[in-house]
Amino acid sequence: MIATPLNPAAVPASPFYSQGIEVRDAGRLVLVSGQVGVGADGVPAEGVAAQATQAVANLHAVLAEAGLTPAHLVKLTIYLTDPGDVGPFMAAAGASLPQPPPATTLLLVAGLADPSLRVEIEAVAAA
Repeated sequence: MIATPLNPAAVPASPFYSQGIEVRDAGRLVLVSGQVGVGADGVPAEGVAAQATQAVANLHAVLAEAGLTPAHLVKLTIYLTDPGDVGPFMAAAGASLPQPPPATTLLLVAGLADPSLRVEIEAVAAA
């Protein structure tokens, strides 16, 4: 698979996401359901940073189950429930993004499936 970031000069640049990703010669596509900050014990982590770290760990576990790594990510959709959580989320999860980063959308939503959840990450990986 060849994944080429698309970051035209006419569009703002970001270290956290690519404006687009062109995928060629992909033999597999893995769609990852929204991963939240809940461990295998079913208990939500405390605070947005801990939930972000757990959600990323859960995402990586699903990728590993498919024999993939974060380098195979081509699209992320991140849901946060509080505008004030954007900075703490990026501080906790930003370093776990592959380089170049995948195409990414971050949405602020009124709530997630459980009111204690503050972060959800869904993904598309290609190999």
